[in-house]
Amino acid sequence: MSSADARVLVVVPVCNERDSVAGTIGELKMNVPFADVLVVDDGSRDGTGEVARQLGIRVARLPFNLGIGGAVQTGFKYAVRGGYDVVVQVDGDGQHDASYLRGLVDFLLSEKADIVVGSRFLVDDPLRMSFFRNLGIRYFSWLTSHVVGQRVTDCSSGFRAVSRRAAAFYAENYPVDFPDAEALILAHRAGLKIAELPAKFRQRANGASSLRFWRFLYYPVKETLSIAMLLTRRSRAV
Repeated sequence: MSSADARVLVVVPVCNERDSVAGTIGELKMNVPFADVLVVDDGSRDGTGEVARQLGIRVARLPFNLGIGGAVQTGFKYAVRGGYDVVVQVDGDGQHDASYLRGLVDFLLSEKADIVVGSRFLVDDPLRMSFFRNLGIRYFSWLTSHVVGQRVTDCSSGFRAVSRRAAAFYAENYPVDFPDAEALILAHRAGLKIAELPAKFRQRANGASSLRFWRFLYYPVKETLSIAMLLTRRSRAV
C-alpha cells in the first residue's frame, strides 16, 4: 500500500496558535493533498479553531485545556473511529516541514515500523536551540534509547507517523503532560516497532512554547520519575 492508496489522517494539536495554524494547514494541503486533517483545539482562547474551520478543516474543540497528551489522544480516538490506516501528528506552530511527511507515511506503510519519528538531529543542518533545551532532549533520548534497546535521537519530536494498530493502542494508552518519551517507551513495551527518519524543523514563527523557564526546571525531574514508574507497571501487548 502506498501513501496515495491509504487513508491518512493528520492530527494537528493546537492551543492559541491563531497566527500559525493557517500556514500549517496550507503547507499540509500542498504536500499531502491525499490526507484528511483534524485540528484538535485544546481550549484555545484566541480563535485558533475558527481560523481552521474557515479553511474547511475539521476541528475537534476541547472544552478546556487538557495538555498535549490529551489533545493528541483525542486525535487517535477520532482516527480509530474513522478507520484510518495511518495517523500523523504535526505541531500547529509551523516548526515541522510538511515536505517530509510523505516519506514518513511511505516508510510506515512499507511495514518496516509501527511508529516513525521525524528526527531533527538526522538532517545535515539541525535546528539550533538553547543549550538547556538541547541538553534535555539529548538526556531523554539517551534514557529512551537505553530503555527500548535501540538508538533514539529525538524522543521529544512531535512529528510522527503511526500505524493503525499503534493508533488503536494510543487511543486507550497515552501519557499526559510531556508525553513524547513515555509514548515511545509504552509502544516498545507493547511490542510495537519504532523507527526514525530525518525531518527538518524550523524556528517557531509566532506564539510561545509551552515549555517556559520554570517548566524546564520541573520537566526533567517529573519526566524521569514518570518513566521510572512506567517501568514498574506490567506492559500491555498489542
